[in-house]
Amino acid sequence: MSRSIGRVAYRPVGVLLGIAAGTVAGAIFRQVWKVTAGDGEAPNATDEDRRWGEILAAAALQGAIFAVVRAAVDRGGAVGVRRMTGSWPD
Repeated sequence: MSRSIGRVAYRPVGVLLGIAAGTVAGAIFRQVWKVTAGDGEAPNATDEDRRWGEILAAAALQGAIFAVVRAAVDRGGAVGVRRMTGSWPD
């Protein structure tokens, strides 16, 4: 029974944290790209003037940043739910 309480409590928290994680990850990626590439805008996959390597590097960096931020936010949310409900969400 207590596991289901944690799961139910985490569901709305997880949605909000997911939105926040995406926003934070996007901001971090833009700053990291600006510093590492010396370019203000990261390339889109359809940018005709950008090389394959640059597009794939940007996508890999963006994916890595998103995954790390999302994992940190999900873990923090789960810990918060356990503190509030006494059970770990699945």
